[in-house]
Amino acid sequence: MVNFLTLYQHLPERISPDIFSVGPFSVEWYSLMYIAAFLTVYFILTYRLKKREANFSRAKILDFLLYAIVGVIVGGRLGYVLFYNLPYYLHDPLAIIYPFDPATGRFVGLRGMSYHGGLIGVILASWIFVRNNKIDFWRFSDFIVPAIPAGYFFGRIGNFLNGELYGRITASPVGMYFASDPLVLRYPSQLFEATLEGLLLFCLLWFLRNKKFAQDYLLILYLVGYGLLRFAAEFFRQPDPQIGYLFHFFTLGQILSLSMALAGGVLALIKRGKKSKIEANI
Repeated sequence: MVNFLTLYQHLPERISPDIFSVGPFSVEWYSLMYIAAFLTVYFILTYRLKKREANFSRAKILDFLLYAIVGVIVGGRLGYVLFYNLPYYLHDPLAIIYPFDPATGRFVGLRGMSYHGGLIGVILASWIFVRNNKIDFWRFSDFIVPAIPAGYFFGRIGNFLNGELYGRITASPVGMYFASDPLVLRYPSQLFEATLEGLLLFCLLWFLRNKKFAQDYLLILYLVGYGLLRFAAEFFRQPDPQIGYLFHFFTLGQILSLSMALAGGVLALIKRGKKSKIEANI
């Protein structure tokens, strides 16, 4: 009889990060999940267009996604360099853009991406996009933001399939064995984050997308919502070994996520103050 608990706990060890390899090149599940994430966001946005929830064209959305992809890659990479491993990259700057493993020569892509850096990159890319196209930033963000967490779901599943960013050691039966550390059970924190930052946040923002009281505030709700959910999920995630715990308790991801939520709160107060000032002058 199959022991389903054993099958579950050893599942990550049975998953190869590579779908297939040809010589030094390989196609990984992680890369496929990135593609799935962007396609999912695109299809959700085109669904909103079909429902006449916005009057943008499909071509405009594709143009924006190209901006966003560049923002994610550049911001995510530079964010990782600055936030997570700056001394290493100061010693070896070429490693920032070198996509091959120095030991084997195998193409591995750019290892190390920061969500928070990617977020900054996308916001800057979005600002450039709306400015070039003379679109209101807040109206456009209201259209784009509800779809974004659906993409995160696939990104976190990619982390799981890649056997990376796993959780802290646990004795709980929900723990799993990962190939890079097969002797101890660890929380599958990637799946926790896929559920919280992906599905839950998507459902919340999708429900609020056409609510009048949320108009012009969906980006702020996203910043606060993601920041708080990521802060909670990080209690199950193993901190980066080169950083460890900050203040003997928090991970860097928690500090950045809490800062993100606070920034959203401050932005809400600024917008509310400006709105009150405008109404007072009418």
